[in-house]
Amino acid sequence: MNLLIGQAQADVINPVGAGAGTPWPFFLTMIGVFVLMYFISIRPQQKRQKQLRQMLDALAQGDEVVFAGGLMGRVTRLNGDYAVIEVAGGTQLRVQRQSIVATLPKGTLKSIE
Repeated sequence: MNLLIGQAQADVINPVGAGAGTPWPFFLTMIGVFVLMYFISIRPQQKRQKQLRQMLDALAQGDEVVFAGGLMGRVTRLNGDYAVIEVAGGTQLRVQRQSIVATLPKGTLKSIE
C-alpha cells in the first residue's frame, strides 16, 4: 500500500512531460502571428506606397491634383522633386512632389468652382 502512495506523490511532484516540452508550439505560434501581421498591415501598406510612387512618376503638366492639407490645383510645371501648382487664378504654389496625394479626373476643378 505504501508503495502505491509513494508513486502517486512522485507523479504530482514531477508530472510526465512538464518542463521538457518541445519549443515547436511556440515557434509555430510566432510564425502564425508574423504571417497574420504581414497580410493585415505590411502588405497593404506596400501596395499603397507602390501606387503612390506610380502616380507621382506619371504626373504631367495640366494634371489636376490634391496635395497635403486638402488643397486642389492644376500642375503648371514639374521641376525634379518639386511641382508648381496653380490653386487659383494666377496663384501658384511650389510644393514637393511627395506632398501630392491624389490626381483628379480632368474637369474636376471646373465642376467644383
